[in-house]
Amino acid sequence: MTETKREVERKYASDGGGLPDLTGLAGVAAVLDKGVTELDATYYDTADARLLAASLTLRRRTGGSDAGWHLKFPVAPGVRDEIRAPLSDTLPPALAGLVRSRVRDAELVPVVRLRSARDVRELVDAEGRLLAEVSADAVRADRLTGDGGSARWTEIEVELADGGDPAFLDEVETRLRGAGVRPSGSASKLARALAETEPRRRKNGGPKRKPQADGRRATGETASGAEATAGEHVLAYLRTQRDAIVALDPAVRRELPDSVHGMRVATRRTRSALRSYAKVLDRTVTDPLGGELKWLATELGVDRDQEVLTDRLTTALDALPRPLVVGPVRKRLRTWARAGGGSRRRLIAVLDGARYLALLDALDRLVGEPPLLPAAAGAPEKVLAKAVRKDFARVAALVEEALAQPPGTGRDLALHEARKKAKRTRYCAEAAAPALGAPAADLVRHMKSLQNLLGDHQDSVMARAALRDLAARAHAAGESAFTYGLLHGREERRAELAEAALPRAWETIGTAPAV
Repeated sequence: MTETKREVERKYASDGGGLPDLTGLAGVAAVLDKGVTELDATYYDTADARLLAASLTLRRRTGGSDAGWHLKFPVAPGVRDEIRAPLSDTLPPALAGLVRSRVRDAELVPVVRLRSARDVRELVDAEGRLLAEVSADAVRADRLTGDGGSARWTEIEVELADGGDPAFLDEVETRLRGAGVRPSGSASKLARALAETEPRRRKNGGPKRKPQADGRRATGETASGAEATAGEHVLAYLRTQRDAIVALDPAVRRELPDSVHGMRVATRRTRSALRSYAKVLDRTVTDPLGGELKWLATELGVDRDQEVLTDRLTTALDALPRPLVVGPVRKRLRTWARAGGGSRRRLIAVLDGARYLALLDALDRLVGEPPLLPAAAGAPEKVLAKAVRKDFARVAALVEEALAQPPGTGRDLALHEARKKAKRTRYCAEAAAPALGAPAADLVRHMKSLQNLLGDHQDSVMARAALRDLAARAHAAGESAFTYGLLHGREERRAELAEAALPRAWETIGTAPAV
């Protein structure tokens, strides 16, 4: 069992003189002294600090009102989501899952122990409602790895009450600054503890961990001042997508809005780039990886496609006048939606499985030790532009093929293929845009527009198939199929409008990209 708390807070350096006077702040009726609480927290990370690199903190803390395991995710500057689990001797499985995409098979070990004496004040309004909690923390930090080391400091922390107005923190900060208090130079206690307990040989300029060469430079010039090659641009795009997959993993587990869709898109972008830039990266290495990416996208889409289709049918049903909804249509639609989807438990099992974790490791190897071909060293204006033009040519051929066919199944299939190739061309142009500039960015915009038009058409094809299935089930149960037929007719009309709009849309795009 876990719970999530959104933390909105600010940290300030302190000279150890305690909390400044906070009475008289706008909206504050009283400053309540809540006494001193002793907190004892052990922070965990991998030996190579993977959680720290992702700005995540994991701790086991005793003392205070929220003793237990805490995992913090950054949301925005000064804003974090804290996932809490009850106190136990070992890391709860729910929290272990949330860091699995970062940790993989590495061991989580204690890295820092923080003991704090927290002197707390509550700022409340005239009705006794909490506005913010202000505390002065006297901290002792002990490094638990390597050569050890200790540090002491005092800091002030201001945490906004749940549902509070963030502008109130500005009022508090103005008062603190007036008393000579300044914002902390560290993002968190853990970051400060690690910095201040670092072994002396490193502080004095000794050897540090060598950063991994993983194609992280995205655009412009390399460190030597030379223009980035085609390969460096492609690797930068792939690294961005790899990072998105890893970062969205815990969001999918937490069922955050659009997280499954975002992870699926990053997976598809990666696979598309591998196929589009086959002259840059060796296909004997990337093709098997592409197959695994397709598998993951399929697993992510089990519920997602059903949700999109259900939303479409529900919206269409809501738009009908009440007299046209004949029979238990809504109930049957809900039953169909529940029966047709996958399960959250199944998706979590996929994310916990060896196959998925092996895929993440393979993506790391791809950007860390890329299988570059000779074309990777070429000028992006030639290599990337050629790949974009090649993908666009495939889209053009499929659109022309679809327009030449009469309405029906053949045209539907051709339009669906054109949509998939438009999406691939869009992703190809996205990767090239930092190097090719406005022409590639324009093509991204055009392909997205075409993709949306053809996507609405394909959604109509799928919706009509679902409506035929629902109508057959209703008829077999002795229910009226009138409403399903009505919705089917409306979907046919939507498809006709999309097909009618295609020639004009295609004419706007033009016959070839200007890259």
